[in-house]
Amino acid sequence: MNVREHIETARHFLAESAREFAAGEVLQSSEKLWGSAAHAVIAVAQARDWRHSKHRHLKSAARRLANELRDASFASGFSAAERFHANFYHGFMPKETMSERRKLVEDFVAKTLALLE
Repeated sequence: MNVREHIETARHFLAESAREFAAGEVLQSSEKLWGSAAHAVIAVAQARDWRHSKHRHLKSAARRLANELRDASFASGFSAAERFHANFYHGFMPKETMSERRKLVEDFVAKTLALLE
């Protein structure tokens, strides 16, 4: 996939996550939030020629963005996305918590993709 395709996938997964959450499909919604964040980071990493083939590379890229831009929300947003990824497998997050924390990931994806525009 190229940068543009990762951007489109990130946006698609974000929209799907909102629909699934509204429909009560919280596990699928969790994984789509993670997928959206991951594809947003991959897009930026590809554009900047950073490593991005492993989970640890994505985490490193998010920290790198936070440091370069002096904006801790890149690290915290990615961390929130990782929690949703874990929730997909373990279903530990109450729906109320999910509702509150979704915004962190949505904002992270929007800010990350804005770096490419």
